[in-house]
Amino acid sequence: MFNSINQQQSLVMQWRDKFQQLIPGFALCVVVAMAASFVSEHYGGPVILYSLLMGMALNYLSTEGQCAIGIKFSAKTVLRVGIALLGARITVEQLMSLGVTPIVIVLLVVPATIFFGVLLGSWLKLGRSQSILTGSSVGICGASAALAVAAVLPQDKDSEKNLIFTVICVTALSTVAMIAYPLIVTEFDLDTAASGVFLGATIHDVAQVVGAGYMMSDEIGDVATFTKLLRVSMLVPVVLIISLVASRWGVTDTGNTPTGFPLPGFLVAFIIIVSINSGGFLVPEVATTMVELSRWCLVVAMVGLGMKSSFKELAAMGWKPIVLMLAETAFLAVLVLVCLRFM
Repeated sequence: MFNSINQQQSLVMQWRDKFQQLIPGFALCVVVAMAASFVSEHYGGPVILYSLLMGMALNYLSTEGQCAIGIKFSAKTVLRVGIALLGARITVEQLMSLGVTPIVIVLLVVPATIFFGVLLGSWLKLGRSQSILTGSSVGICGASAALAVAAVLPQDKDSEKNLIFTVICVTALSTVAMIAYPLIVTEFDLDTAASGVFLGATIHDVAQVVGAGYMMSDEIGDVATFTKLLRVSMLVPVVLIISLVASRWGVTDTGNTPTGFPLPGFLVAFIIIVSINSGGFLVPEVATTMVELSRWCLVVAMVGLGMKSSFKELAAMGWKPIVLMLAETAFLAVLVLVCLRFM
């Protein structure tokens, strides 16, 4: 009996010590995330990009000292919680209301973009994981997809650097697309439905899709948002497939053999939350709270990821990853235009 009590006390003390170790770094990430959100709200621009850049400016804190453990916690655990909570913004009814055409287009362009990225990445002699990561971020939903896919890919010494680079590039490209793509829509004289489908199927991040769509009209904004939600829903099967494929690669670049069930817990939670939300069991207030909490988790996680990288490391990656992401973005836009032309 006394041994059992001592074991419980020891366990409580261990958890207390771990919690105390997490506080400095996690609190720092939260404060920087609040600063990034403040800048985004008052001066415009994507909060994800601000959080990354601000975090990178504090890179030295992640290498040693009291903040290192909490920063790592923010970059991994908080990230996965945020991805799981993304399910609160999606319902099956929303997806079915889009009709057949956008569904067919999304089902075609998402895997095609990933496959194109893998082929071009192989030709450029880039890593397999990096090619899949960039293709998924461009094809699905930008930074959120990059974060989700990176969580199931084999980890090596360049994994975090590749993720940071991908998030920065896809966010920058999405911001440029928000400004440029409405001009393309006007140039090709697309109707309201086609304009919304094009914007929703090509712009990488949700916020930029909403900005570009409603900048043109409320009707185009509605179609663009729903189309984008359909792309976001592809996150589940794509991450599942990548997780299963990655588990069959056998040995990672670090020499570790993947073990355990290949479907990660955060993805299971994502599916469950989508199912609950689709069944109407989430009241609007709870769903709104979960979506907002998801946004904050992702912003905090991006700060942590930023702190674990540096401009010097990113600059050393060279021109090939940039060419890869530019080509994937152009491929996606052209493919969607061709689909709209013939459908």
